[in-house]
Formats: sequence, structure tokens, C-alpha cells
Amino acid sequence: MSVRLRIIAAIKQIADEQKVKLPPLTDELTLHETGFDSLAFAILVARLEDDLDVDPFTLSEDVTFPNTIGDFIGAYENVPA
Repeated sequence: MSVRLRIIAAIKQIADEQKVKLPPLTDELTLHETGFDSLAFAILVARLEDDLDVDPFTLSEDVTFPNTIGDFIGAYENVPA
């Protein structure tokens, strides 16, 4: 399964667990518009670190948190090997 599909699946699973009604997940959707709170995002990043063995937000001091779903997915897809 691709990184993109694994991230989308994790978002949907966490939304279900947290009782969040997700809008359609497009690359342009802002993270704020997902309905996730800070706890849901923390859970998402922790699960993705377990699943993908990487946290792109701790790899560099100057990394900024992404604004959209596309940016978020891109952060994981573009992690240097």
C-alpha cells in the first residue's frame, strides 16, 4: 500500500474512533477543515511514525506543519531516505 493510502486510511480510522465526521479528503482540504483537534493530530502522527518508521516533523529544526492534506501527505512522501 502506498504512503498516501496508508495516511488516508489512518485519518479515516482515527476519525471513526474520535467520532469526527470527515469531509471528502482532497489534497486541497485544509487540516483545520478535517475536524481533527490537536489530540487527533497527535494520534495520527504517532500512528504514522509506528507504521512508516518516520516522523518528518522532527527531522529538521525548520520544518513547519503543513496546511493541507496534500502538504501533510507530501511531508511523508518526501522524507529523505
